[in-house]
Amino acid sequence: MPPNDPPPPSACWKQEDGRVVLELSGDWRRDGPAPVIEGEPPDQAPDRYATDALGAFDSTLPAFLLAHLRGVANPDAADTPLDGLPPDLRGLMELALAVPEESESGRKKKPASNLRTLGKRALRIWAGFLSVAEFVGLSVLAFGRLLTGRARFRGRDFWMILQECGPQALPIVTLINFLIGLILAFVGNVQLASFGASLYVADLVGIAMVREMGVVMTAIILSGRTGAAFAAHLGSMKANEEIDALKTFGFDPFDFLVLPRILALVLMMPLLTIYANVVGILGGMLVGSAVGIPPVLYWNETLTAVDLTTASLGVFKSVFFGAAIAISGCLQGMHAGNSSAAVGQATTRAVVAAITAVIVLDSAFAAIFTVLDI
Repeated sequence: MPPNDPPPPSACWKQEDGRVVLELSGDWRRDGPAPVIEGEPPDQAPDRYATDALGAFDSTLPAFLLAHLRGVANPDAADTPLDGLPPDLRGLMELALAVPEESESGRKKKPASNLRTLGKRALRIWAGFLSVAEFVGLSVLAFGRLLTGRARFRGRDFWMILQECGPQALPIVTLINFLIGLILAFVGNVQLASFGASLYVADLVGIAMVREMGVVMTAIILSGRTGAAFAAHLGSMKANEEIDALKTFGFDPFDFLVLPRILALVLMMPLLTIYANVVGILGGMLVGSAVGIPPVLYWNETLTAVDLTTASLGVFKSVFFGAAIAISGCLQGMHAGNSSAAVGQATTRAVVAAITAVIVLDSAFAAIFTVLDI
């Protein structure tokens, strides 16, 4: 080796009298050669350092020592032996060990196994199911208190919520269901006209609207409109600690905030469903007039096809849809985080949960009505 070349860095692990000794030598510099590691690094911190042959060093050597210490334990500057290190290196190591390691700066954890991931997801689903079941139970108890006259909420708030759920939703409910009636009539007429049975468009539109489309489309509209509003309102109150203030003043937040919303939506959904059915049938009647079916004949055919039992199915389902939408919105709002971002996330979850609940309930009712031959 030429005399001007610095000695290469090396670290040698040794055992002396049952003690672990780390022998350091050479110049440890970032722009120098890679260090030579001799021996198998043990799963413990060195008991002593041998630095007689140690030359110059920069941050490379403290980083090497600290990486080993962090890898074998959670070191503490007071408990980790640093005997044998030069005073300047010893002080630097004590300073580094005194600062706790941040979780983001540690080694990357091994990816969890598929079984572990599946277990975590199953636990989250189960926890969500329990949360929904608890909220539904609290809703039933709140209605029990309402029937016995022990529930307390402001009548003015209830009527304001009732107006928001009902009359203010009429424009969008009218537009959507009128267009749905038009679409059903157009599609049905294309097929029925080839058989010379255009009159039965009235049967198709009437039965489809009163059994499924009227109540489902109204429920989806209110999921995105009213359910989201419930979640945003209650989530904002939780973020501003208004719900905690109600508890402090002795009010039950469930009775004061959740109960009037569920009650208002359960009352308004059947009325909106009946209105949506009529509007959808009128939309089909408009298409019938365009293809040559007199409005009186169309209306009489609709009355013949839609009996009282068929007309009541959608109205019956609307009560459960309204409860599901209100519970979904209030649940996400009451469980929202204490930030504006959390309120937005709760609103999104409320809309998704409400629409999902409506579709699942409608599927269940369809199966039940089929079994009962209704």
